[in-house]
Amino acid sequence: MMGQRLFWSVLCFVLLVPLAIAEDNPHSGRESLAPMLEDVLPAVVNISVHGVVDIEPNPLLEDPFFRRFLGEGEERVPSEQEFHAAGSGVVVDAAEGLILTSAHVLQDADEVMVTLHSGEQLPASPVGSDLETDLAVIKIDPDPDTELYTLPWADPEELRVGDFVVAVGNPFGLNQTVTTGVVSAVGRTGLGVQGYEDFIQTDASINPGHSGGALVNMDGELIGINAAILSPSAGNIGIGFAIPVSTAAVILEQLVAYGEVRRGALGVLAQDLTPDLAEELQTEVTRGAVVAEVAPETPASSAGLETGDVITSSTATRSPVPATYVTGSGSVRPATK
Repeated sequence: MMGQRLFWSVLCFVLLVPLAIAEDNPHSGRESLAPMLEDVLPAVVNISVHGVVDIEPNPLLEDPFFRRFLGEGEERVPSEQEFHAAGSGVVVDAAEGLILTSAHVLQDADEVMVTLHSGEQLPASPVGSDLETDLAVIKIDPDPDTELYTLPWADPEELRVGDFVVAVGNPFGLNQTVTTGVVSAVGRTGLGVQGYEDFIQTDASINPGHSGGALVNMDGELIGINAAILSPSAGNIGIGFAIPVSTAAVILEQLVAYGEVRRGALGVLAQDLTPDLAEELQTEVTRGAVVAEVAPETPASSAGLETGDVITSSTATRSPVPATYVTGSGSVRPATK
């Protein structure tokens, strides 16, 4: 009799626990992402670029000694070479035809073409670019009957490690590709891929061509712009990075207004806080930026910052503060408090 009671107790527990988990997760019962993606996909575009870059000729071809063996009639390597590249973009202003993308996608481009979700192709012109954050804005002029779509932007403060995400883009020229994953980390820095780093890390597959595409949550809200991968090869190994909308919003505003990003100068050099530094400084703080040097007659010196101070938060970026933000003032405009 005791054994039967134990059996039924265990069975009830096994049946009820998944139900409780499902109630806590409103997306767990979702059978398909298709309804959400019907609103997301039209806001993501494909970008193809064409340009000409200077290349260094082989110095051996100009050496008289080697010319004797190669022959004077041998054709020299051209000093210029055409290239084609592809990326992705997100429509951020349908009325003005503005598209946010990655700056490196447009680098050295002479011609930029945008392919909309409908398949319509339109030429694009540059609005502004910022290499420090690897963000750029381009503009298209569609016909009046062409409908552009935009995405709602998520609240960056609500993003949590473990949230489900979807990456949309144009990897390897495969337009409107969708991959899924989770938020692996937030505030990721120290990768050395950009001047200013404050990445969302995800295991959603991001590959060449995904750059500039959208990273969205399960509500179809934009949470980031796909930016980079960490891989020993050109393929994805589950470590991808996106620029959070908190950064993208500030950069977008400045690029549209000025065509460039005007950064303030705090007047410090900083480095990320490591466990060894925390022990040396005898601080209980585990993450932040350590002030290594303060320049005289700067906002930092006026505010009383000193070498060894640990900066843990800011009104303009996610906590903890990355050292690249402190040193370069991130995306903060001059005179911003």
